[in-house]
Amino acid sequence: MSNIPETGRTRRVTIRLVVLQILVLSLLATLGGRLWYLQIRNAKEYTAKATGNHIREVVEPAVRGEILDASGRILAGNETRLVVSVSRTSLLQQKDGGKGVLGRLADVLGMPAKDVQEKVRLCDAKTPQPCWNGSPYQPIPVTKEATTQQAMQIMERREDFPGVTAQPTAVRRYTGAEGANMAQVLGYLSPVTDDEVSKTADKSGLDRYLPADQIGRAGLESVYDRDLRGTAGITKLEVDNLGRVIGTAGTVAPQTGNNLVTSIDARVQKVVEDNLAQAMADARNTFDKVTNRNYEADSGAAVVMDVHTGRIVAMASAPTYDPNLWVGGISGKDYQSLTSKDSNFPLLNRAIQGQSAPGSTFKVVSTTAAVQAGYSLDGSYPCPKSLTIGGREFKNFESENFGSISLEKALEVSCDTVFYGLAYDQWMKDGGIKPKNPGDWFFKTAHEFGLGAKTGIDLPAEVPGRVPDRQWKQSFYDNNKDAWCAQAQKGGNSFSDQIARENCVDGYQMRAGDAVNFAIGQGDTLVTPVQMARIYSALANGGTFYRPTIAKAVISPGGDLVRDIAPHEDAKFPGDQKLLSYIDQATAGVITSGTAAWKFAGAGWPQNKIELHAKTGTAEVEGKQTTSWLTTYSKDYAVVMTISQGGTGSGGSGDAVRRIYQALYGVDDKGNIDNSKALLPTPQGQLPKFNPDGTAIIKPASYDAGAAQGASSAQLAPVAPAAPLTPAVAAVAAGHAAPAQADAAPAAAFLDPAPPADSPASYTAAAAALEPNRPGRGRA
Repeated sequence: MSNIPETGRTRRVTIRLVVLQILVLSLLATLGGRLWYLQIRNAKEYTAKATGNHIREVVEPAVRGEILDASGRILAGNETRLVVSVSRTSLLQQKDGGKGVLGRLADVLGMPAKDVQEKVRLCDAKTPQPCWNGSPYQPIPVTKEATTQQAMQIMERREDFPGVTAQPTAVRRYTGAEGANMAQVLGYLSPVTDDEVSKTADKSGLDRYLPADQIGRAGLESVYDRDLRGTAGITKLEVDNLGRVIGTAGTVAPQTGNNLVTSIDARVQKVVEDNLAQAMADARNTFDKVTNRNYEADSGAAVVMDVHTGRIVAMASAPTYDPNLWVGGISGKDYQSLTSKDSNFPLLNRAIQGQSAPGSTFKVVSTTAAVQAGYSLDGSYPCPKSLTIGGREFKNFESENFGSISLEKALEVSCDTVFYGLAYDQWMKDGGIKPKNPGDWFFKTAHEFGLGAKTGIDLPAEVPGRVPDRQWKQSFYDNNKDAWCAQAQKGGNSFSDQIARENCVDGYQMRAGDAVNFAIGQGDTLVTPVQMARIYSALANGGTFYRPTIAKAVISPGGDLVRDIAPHEDAKFPGDQKLLSYIDQATAGVITSGTAAWKFAGAGWPQNKIELHAKTGTAEVEGKQTTSWLTTYSKDYAVVMTISQGGTGSGGSGDAVRRIYQALYGVDDKGNIDNSKALLPTPQGQLPKFNPDGTAIIKPASYDAGAAQGASSAQLAPVAPAAPLTPAVAAVAAGHAAPAQADAAPAAAFLDPAPPADSPASYTAAAAALEPNRPGRGRA
């Protein structure tokens, strides 16, 4: 009898068939579910994507808003130029990868073929500048200065130049209004990267970057980019499967960006830049008796601040550069000159990024700290030629001995040993090297003055400086202990070897030397010029610390107010009004009979009519020449200047600062005051008036700035005004819309900015290089 069922199948075959049926049914169910998901549940999404496959967007860049000075002068605007651009997509379709096209283009433009090829290559980690860091699908500008004849050759020989266009385009122009440079304040633009476009693809309006966008990478162009950039226009074209245009799916017109009114006065800016340059030039011709060579004066900065609001009237940084170098793409030679060590990093804004010991300008902080710690304003304090603390001699400048003097006199003559004594006494009261609940009045007061923190100025990449308190000492020790101990084991008798041996053992301790050096603005103390301008503005206005600002308002293209940027109070002076008046009187004495008298009262300044206040500082830095500091104020302005390796405070900066005040108030070299020649006798509070077309109404200047500058404009290489278009170019440009550039970041970004996405590695390295070597003893 057979075991095979009537069906002819064994049990094993039956099981296999059932499994196969289940598998087939499962696959059919999965397929059905997927079809339901695609065609019913997500039908709208995939319909939109399918539609998008035959929609192409053509972007028309928006005209970028202008940056104006306080009177409406254009600091950063737009001008129409003939721009020759190349499409990489078209080049790659050529058999030789576009080499022949680029070679012919170079011949027409009169450029080296290598330069043209470098401009159109894409940036990456292995490709140095110049290169294109924008979208690879966006036409790449090769030159922004094509002639009409060159443009005609390109357009008439299209078969020789596939993918090459020559058309009138609006490009950014930094005008150099009144001869002012302002490179570091204004910043610059560069194209958006493909990555930036991708990350914002699902956004709209100002939150979305388009391939044609240029955005701010530094300065005001960066911080206020959203206000300035405008919204690009987009035309959606319907194309068939061969890419041919068959219709239009919709058009959104571009919207011009808003204008930014600043508190900068271009005339004052020019005076400040020129006098900073002249002071540095004079220092380089002055012999330094300590190093037996002329001062190097390698860099410097100056700030003019409205003491009533914290607004910046002028801000200069040296060395500087022409910001127009970035327009249309920077050349390899120019890029190298801006980022090389030999150039001393002109991209840096030393008014907010230059850190150095403040020297004796810090003594207004130490005076406040001493009073808060309980020392009397009416007391008398010894000012010997030197003090021995911890086995080391701390000398007064030029070993002067003034006997017992008041704190006012100590500020006036800048007596170091008075402040050494106060700091050492307080250090002992705090417990010395074994502190028990220390008051730390000097460190605490420095923080109350806003030091060791960013001021919050509306510029990117500000640095905080440093208050070397106990917390910093411990952190610094933890990070450097191994290196110090390794250096100590090698032996050696240099200054750095001695420091390494000490720090290896107990570098975390607050030593007596640290405390007394801090009291005179030396040791590991670091400040920026804008921090000092903010402090001396507070002394001038009765004790209010304002947040420094440059922008005053955002204005529509038609001249209407979009947003007012009001002054912001951050803090109050930690002492009382009696102490403020005391410091006020002491700093006035610096002008009449103190360390700055020979540059002011002795040079004919009318102190009885326009009272000035000052504090000089000559900061010592190990391995370098002294840093010149001069911090001053009047009833309306704080003027601060510093020059690295520039000599003494009054000697290096005194003449320049006096000339700035002469220009502000219309004072000649004999002390006569002519209000008609004053650039800005009182700060400008009102916004400029605008014509119906949005252009500012600028009052003609009646003052010849050259009378009070003391320097030629060539020394800071200010930007020459833009040359007018020739009639031929104007004719080519006629009838074309003028696209523009882009800028900035949300308003809060400047409080803790990151380096620009396209910033060179040397940009970040340069910021670190600004911090000087371990400073030594200070001088008046």
